[in-house]
Parts: sequence; C-alpha cells; structure tokens
Amino acid sequence: MRVVTLSEPDDFDTWRDAARGLAAEQVPPDDVIWQVGDQPTDLFAGEANGRPPAPAASPGFSVPRAFLDLARSVILSNEPQRFALLYTLLTRLRLERGLMEDRADPLMKRLDVIAKHVRRDIHKMRAFLRFREVEDGGDERFVAWFEPEHHIVRANAAFFVNRFAIMRWSILTPEVSVHWDGKALTEGPGATKADAPDGDPVEEVWKTYYASIFNPARVKVGAMLKEMPRKYWKNMPETALVPQLLAGAQAREVRMIETARAQDHHGGIGGNSQIAWEALREEAMGCTRCPLYKPATQTVFGEGSVDAPLMFVGEQPGDQEDLAGRPFVGPAGQVFDRALAEAGVDRSRVYVTNAVKHFKFEQRGKRRIHDKPGTGEIDACRWWIEQEQMLVKPQVTVALGATAARSLFGKTMTIGRERGREMQLPNGGAAWITVHPSYLLRLPDKAQAEEEYARFVAELRMAHATLA
Repeated sequence: MRVVTLSEPDDFDTWRDAARGLAAEQVPPDDVIWQVGDQPTDLFAGEANGRPPAPAASPGFSVPRAFLDLARSVILSNEPQRFALLYTLLTRLRLERGLMEDRADPLMKRLDVIAKHVRRDIHKMRAFLRFREVEDGGDERFVAWFEPEHHIVRANAAFFVNRFAIMRWSILTPEVSVHWDGKALTEGPGATKADAPDGDPVEEVWKTYYASIFNPARVKVGAMLKEMPRKYWKNMPETALVPQLLAGAQAREVRMIETARAQDHHGGIGGNSQIAWEALREEAMGCTRCPLYKPATQTVFGEGSVDAPLMFVGEQPGDQEDLAGRPFVGPAGQVFDRALAEAGVDRSRVYVTNAVKHFKFEQRGKRRIHDKPGTGEIDACRWWIEQEQMLVKPQVTVALGATAARSLFGKTMTIGRERGREMQLPNGGAAWITVHPSYLLRLPDKAQAEEEYARFVAELRMAHATLA
C-alpha cells in the first residue's frame, strides 16, 4: 500500500507528480492512499514521507489537455475521494484513449458533476464577495469575508488581483486568508467572521441605490434563491434589504404610483433618478460579468436624459467608443447623429446605450477589428440594459441591429422581417427594430447605401412619431 501526503487540500502539483510516478509504476488505484497534511492513515501502509513516488523507468504516456483541466477543477472540491477518483481515471486513460469523450461513463459523469460544483462555487465567490473599507494606519484597506463550499480561495485569488490590482485588500475565509498589498499576494491562516468589518460608508450608498431601483413586482423569489442561495445573503449589504422590501411591496407600490402622479403633475422628474443612474454607471465600471472586460479599455455605459421618452440600444462600443468611454462617437455614431437630425429627433432628449458594454475585438497588428458579441456575452449584459430601462422608463425603445434586438426581446429576431413596425417588448414597452448604422457604412454599392440610409431615417422618424 502506498501513501501520498499532500500539503494542502488543493495541492494539484503534488498530486500530479505523485500520480504520474504511480501510473508509471502501474500501481493499481486500490493500492494508493491519498491524504492531506497530518490526517490519520492506514498503519500498515508503505511510507511516502510527503514526497511523490519517483517515476519508474517504464515509458511514460500522454494525457489529453481536457484531463488536466478537469483535474485542476476537481482537486479544488471538498469531495474526500477526489484524489483517488482522478488517479483511477488517469490509469484508465492508458487503455481507453477516448474515455474523456465518453460522458456516459459513470466515473466521467461523477467527475463532471464535481467539477461543475467547483466552477459554480468559484462563480459565487466572484459574484457575491463584498469588500468593506477599514482603517489601516491611515491608508485605505478593504476586507471581505466569504465562506466557500470548496477549496477555491487560492485558485480564485488571481481573479481578484487582476480585478482590484490597485487596491490593498484581504479576503478572509475559514480555511485560508489571502492578502494583496498592491505588489505581492500572501497567505495567512483561516479566520472567523468576527475578524471582518460589518460595513462602511460606501455600503450605505449602495444600499440606498439598491432600494431605489428595487421593483417587487419583478422579483421571482424561486429564481433568485436558485441563483443566490440565502447563505450568501448575510455577507451582502443589498440582500439584507430584500426581506423588508418584499414585506413592504404593497405599500411601496402605492408610494411609487403616488410619486409618479406627483411627478406628472409637476411636469418633471426629481433628482433621485439621476442619482440612481450615476450609482448604476459607477457599478458598471467594474463589471466582470463576461470575459470581455479583460482586453477592453473600459466599460462604455449609456448616456443621455434619464427621463428620455426614447431609448436607442446598439450592439457594442467600437474602437473609438472604447477609448472615449462614450457610446456612438465613432463613424457609425456620426451616421446615427445625421440620421437623427434628418428624422427630427433631438439627441439631447434621448437615451443611447449598447446591448454589450465592452468592446469585443480581434487584434491584427496594431489594429483592433470589431468582433460580433456572442449569445453568452449578450445575456451577461442584459442585467445592465434592464436596469437602464427601469431607471429611464422610455415610452419607446429602438433596437439598432440584431444584437440589440436579441438583448431586448431575449431571443433571435430577424431584422428584415421585423423592422419598420411597432412591437411590444416582453416588459410591455413599445419597441421598433431597425438596422445598426454600421451596416450602412459596410454597403459597397452607393445607390443601395443611399436607399438604405433613407429607409433608416424613415424608421427613426416613425419610431419618434409613436411618442405623439
């Protein structure tokens, strides 16, 4: 019997070296005991002294990259048998080269489920971890408390280093703590929730914003609990408000109606919408809902009047928008502005945004070439569009292109069939679909380009006339 001792529960490197050596010696899985640290083991097992077995002289063998990716995820699990299961898979791969593609195999199915739970835990940590500011010798420092289900903290640390590179922060968990001083990442022992702060001034601002946009009529409690279980609520400032906001839903609805009537009576909107929009824009500046934030220069949020009756939704920012941080300022934006003017639409009285808030591109030499957003990226950004719609409350929304239509309607829309007529959004608002201005720039035939441009202007005019 062989014993392999790993230094940490997520010690992938030691497991890999040990498994490689054992497999080279053709040691059966049943003859290996895997343990972490000083855990008790079989008294009659052969000694390993915490070192992986030396590789035997027998020829080695290669494994698919998919196996290594799977192993890196599974190692992070809290499943006690994860090391043995992976080693069993490794030994089978020597004889069953296509095993990684056999998703019906019981072992593969079990490991896939384990890996899925780990990935979900990683996502939850990134989505629900909240930093709070603390005093640290006169300097800013931010501390967060999180209770992961699996051993994901070290593997997830790089994400927070990249995301909050200029902050000094600590993430405390029961198993291990990680600290970033702006230059180096260090580890410390586990902590308790009492070691983390309860709140800070920024948190109060966030609570105010969240309460201002909370719409009890749109809350689906079952779906919310599925995505965000109650265990995460106690560590998030906004979720602490949910029970009382739900409990007061009827009274809140009455107040909303009365406020709307008062605003209509006085002919304008107060400052709350502008404050809420500014808070929403500030939150979007740190959006990491999809990988597009990594290569992009910045988030390009919507702009315009927060009480605009007309909202335009484009595809995504282009190269110039990415650099300027504003929507529709490049060549397509110039076409859009000219068309609005010819249609009799005052751009200062509309709200303009994009379905996707980061520039997606391919790097070709020094040039960044536009790349169409995928369905996952569109869906990841729908939350921002929905928040903008809730704040602006436009009477009419115009989708500029297929990506915008997909975002607003939640499904693929055919531009040629749907454009030029009034429609209803899933949330009940009026909508029109037309082409994106960049489409007009790509038309090679001058006569066709002029014809399509005239049609585009006419459709903008019709959408604007709907307001009357």
